[in-house]
Amino acid sequence: MATETAIENTVITATSQAHDLTILGLFFAADPVVKFVMLLLVAASIWCWAIIFEKIRLIRRQKKHAAAFDELFWSGGSLNDLYNQTGDDPESAQAKVFVSAMREWRRATVKGLTADLRGDLKASILLRIERNMTLTITREMDALERGMNFLASIGSVSPFVGLFGTVWGIMNSFQSIAESKNTSLAVVAPGIAEALFATALGLAAAIPAVAAYNKFSGDLDKVSSALEVFAQEFTTLLGRQLDEGGK
Repeated sequence: MATETAIENTVITATSQAHDLTILGLFFAADPVVKFVMLLLVAASIWCWAIIFEKIRLIRRQKKHAAAFDELFWSGGSLNDLYNQTGDDPESAQAKVFVSAMREWRRATVKGLTADLRGDLKASILLRIERNMTLTITREMDALERGMNFLASIGSVSPFVGLFGTVWGIMNSFQSIAESKNTSLAVVAPGIAEALFATALGLAAAIPAVAAYNKFSGDLDKVSSALEVFAQEFTTLLGRQLDEGGK
C-alpha cells in the first residue's frame, strides 16, 4: 500500500514538473472553454489596438487639415475663390462644413441678392445654411466616432470575460484535487496559473480600451466644439453679407 502511494506521488510530481508554465504552455494546456475565452480576449485586444491606431491617425489628420483650412478661411480672401479652391471633396471637417454652406449659399444667391431682400427670406436662407452645416457636422462626427462604442464595450466587458475564464479554470483545479486526492500545490498550480492568465488577458484588453476611449472622447469633444463654433461664425459672416446685399 505504501509502495502504491509512493508511486502515485512520484507520477503526480513528474507530471507537475513537466507542465509548461510559459504563456504558450498555459494556453495549450488550458481547458477548451478557457482557450476560447483567451482567444476571444486576444482578438478583442487586437481589434482595440487597430481602432486606437486608426483614431490617432484620423484625429491628427483632422487637426492638421483644420489648421490649414482655418488659416486660408481667415486670411480675408474671397469666399467664392476659397470654395473653388477647396473643391467638392475636401480633407478636413471644417472644409466640408464650409463647402456644404457655400453650396446652399450659391443656390440662394444664383439670381442675385439685393439690399431690399425681405427679412423673412434672409432668415430662410440662413436657416437652410445652418441646417446643412449641422447635418455635415453630424455626419463628420459620426465618421470620427466610429469604433468608440466598441472601445467602451471592451473596456467594460473584458474584465468580466477574463473573470469567467478564471472561475472556470479554478473549477478545473478543484476537480484535479478531487480526482488525484492530493492537495499539493504542484497539482493545483497549473490550473490556477491558466485561470489567472485569463484574468490577465482580460485586463490587458480592458485597460488600453478604457484609456483610449477617455483620451479620444476628449479629443472628439474638442473637434465637435470647433466645428460648431466655426458654423456659428460662418453663419454670422453670411448674415452680414446678406444685410449688405450679398456682396
